[in-house]
Amino acid sequence: MTTALTHTGLLSLRSLRTLSRQPAYLLFTLVQPMVWLLLFGQLFRRIAELPGFAGSSYLAYLTPGVVVMTAMMTAGWSGTSIIQDMDRGVMDRTLTSPVRRGALVTASLTHQATVTIVQSLIMVGVGLLAGARYAGGVPGMLTLLVSAILVGVVFAAFSDAVALLVHQQEALIAVAQFLVLPLTFLSSVMIAPALMPAWVARVARYNPVDWAAVAAREALRETPDWGLVSGRIGLLLALAAVMAWLSARAYRVYQRSI
Repeated sequence: MTTALTHTGLLSLRSLRTLSRQPAYLLFTLVQPMVWLLLFGQLFRRIAELPGFAGSSYLAYLTPGVVVMTAMMTAGWSGTSIIQDMDRGVMDRTLTSPVRRGALVTASLTHQATVTIVQSLIMVGVGLLAGARYAGGVPGMLTLLVSAILVGVVFAAFSDAVALLVHQQEALIAVAQFLVLPLTFLSSVMIAPALMPAWVARVARYNPVDWAAVAAREALRETPDWGLVSGRIGLLLALAAVMAWLSARAYRVYQRSI
């Protein structure tokens, strides 16, 4: 256990050092979410007046959804660092070392969780400056962060697994792009379930992006349904564990292929 933790700490530190040398990466990944939040928040603000819309402010509704969407979008690129390590020969040297495979997965997910926290705090701050208000206070904000981290971990683990299987940057980008918009629009990120087509609302129930958005938004209410929140968080935790396991298995598949 001590060895695994040491390996995880060293690999996480390596990833975070790389991130600290490229702060522009965080800003670049926030450009599109900022457009969605500020432009869509104003463009569709009258949606809050429609019967069945849950809440009085569309911006307040949209902000948690965009935070979750940002975590998913950024996590979809997680595997690119693995492919870069493959191309440079770093991955092959790492796999011949005594580093635990679980430590490789945990370090990658720790890096993604750190990126998600920073991005989420920035997006929430922008939402608050733009006029969004939440009665859920600190517990609600913490739940929002947990939801974003979990959905980020799910998609980062998936991205890492795909990278280890396809070995190509172009293929990984194609898979990520194929998933982002459908999963966003087949969820309650931008619109209340009561205003969705019935079939979209049904599909959204099985969408991890929707699980995170529902948990975050519910926790920010004045009187949250914590049963609903814990149920969605539980689903995300279970899916994150499965994806992390698949990512670890993908390392073994890659090692057999070289």
